[in-house]
Amino acid sequence: MLLKYIYDPELAHASYLVGCQQTGEAVVIDPGRSVDKYIEAAELEGLRIVGSAETHIHADFVSGSCELADRVGARLYLSDAGPAEWKYLFADRFDTQLLKHGDSFRVGKVRLEAVHTPGHTPEHMSFLLTDEGGCANEPMGIFTGDFVFVGSIGRPDLLETAAGVVGSAEKGARQLYHSLNRFRDLPDYLQVWPAHGAGSACGKGLGAIPSSTVGYEKRFNPGLQFRDEQGFVDYILSDQPETPYYFAVMKRVNKEGPALIRTLPPVEALYPDLLTEAAARYPVIDTTPAAEFARAHVPGTINIPADVLVRWAGFLVDYSRPVYLLADEASVDGLLRSLRSIGIDNVGGYFDARVAGDAGLRTEGYESASPEELRSRIEDGSVTVLDVRAATEYREGHIPGAEHKFVGKLLREMNGLERSRPVVVHCLGGERAAIASSVLQSTGYDVVNMDGGYRAWAAAGFPIDRN
Repeated sequence: MLLKYIYDPELAHASYLVGCQQTGEAVVIDPGRSVDKYIEAAELEGLRIVGSAETHIHADFVSGSCELADRVGARLYLSDAGPAEWKYLFADRFDTQLLKHGDSFRVGKVRLEAVHTPGHTPEHMSFLLTDEGGCANEPMGIFTGDFVFVGSIGRPDLLETAAGVVGSAEKGARQLYHSLNRFRDLPDYLQVWPAHGAGSACGKGLGAIPSSTVGYEKRFNPGLQFRDEQGFVDYILSDQPETPYYFAVMKRVNKEGPALIRTLPPVEALYPDLLTEAAARYPVIDTTPAAEFARAHVPGTINIPADVLVRWAGFLVDYSRPVYLLADEASVDGLLRSLRSIGIDNVGGYFDARVAGDAGLRTEGYESASPEELRSRIEDGSVTVLDVRAATEYREGHIPGAEHKFVGKLLREMNGLERSRPVVVHCLGGERAAIASSVLQSTGYDVVNMDGGYRAWAAAGFPIDRN
């Protein structure tokens, strides 16, 4: 048997290639939309992909199951355990086996058994793996999807916070509690292979280690220490990461079935003289580094640097409108893959950053200043202080008088923010504040980015409010 861990750091997403060398067959567990890496990995091992299995309807990335069915004829293994409103609507378009609790399927001499583990989502399945080709008659591990992570538990509130299903968060939390009780009955030696690692918004406090064991998680995972249901419910529904807006889109896309990449229209380069007009009418994402953007950029553009594009585009992009890119031409294909991984398919075109930089277009910048330079202006009230960190960070400590608006919600929640004086923007260190500064400036605010953010303010010994 072959088990290959394939990790996408942009999405903190883990998928798995499971193969039987005796028969040359393989299945992918929880594939992402860009499937070339799975096909290439299989070919390198002398395997052909014959199946794709999903633990649940994902909220944080576009599933690659339809792509694999289209590209290599993979059979789809999908949950049939959820309520009617959370069934896969594309199952009849491909060769599909719908799974209920206790059902199993084989890839060569590797057997995978479906275990219904609701809570994160109602239809969620985990898969127990038994290597029968190695003469085993008991499982060696379990693919837990977004059920159990290393050091954490999948959040049960996304149907409510992302998809708007009122009351589903508490219901999911109670389902999750009972699923965890069944998890405790598994043998301690079973390996645990989750679908996400540190940085994912699908849970809180995820570990950075790729895998674990049932026994280790039972001993040290905070979510597995509760023996009373209400205590667990209170714990799991508190202090979860901010829910990206795009999660609601992903739930719909992955339920209905995403468009095949080969059917998407080509994305063409546009003349630089159209850039100013485009930025006045549509979202234009400038992917250059934050320091470069702060010095000079075309008015109306927003800055999401290429290396954090996936992390923030899903919060800030309006999926109902075309979006445009300003980027180095050599990076465009990679950026498109990143955007498509979270379902941003409506890209109207791109502007080559080098060509645009030589076109003599009008530009502007924004001010940056240290906490020392800003302290007197903050304390005399001549500026508005805006903290764009997560709500949990803000509650733990903030600059006295600072308003709070999470960067990911800024475009939708900036009403009420004072426009008559400059806005001093900060986060913990700088990444989020730079993005927020660009968003605010694009809508007409006079902004100042605090160098070093809250961390630098606190390090200087300046006042902190914890109320």
